[in-house]
Amino acid sequence: MSNFNAFLGKLVVAVRTIISTEKGATATEYSLLVGLIALVIVAGVTLFGTNLNTFFSSLGTTVGGW
Repeated sequence: MSNFNAFLGKLVVAVRTIISTEKGATATEYSLLVGLIALVIVAGVTLFGTNLNTFFSSLGTTVGGW
């Protein structure tokens, strides 16, 4: 019976150790940050590209009218 209690105690310690490690949580946080930064970059480039296209089209029309 004491062997079973010792095994159960070791099992509880092992499960607590696995649950308390933060390596997976840190990796998840960094991956979410990278994804968010990539989303912001794509949105910014898309918005800037659209505005830049409009500017140069307007400039081309103005220069063509001279």
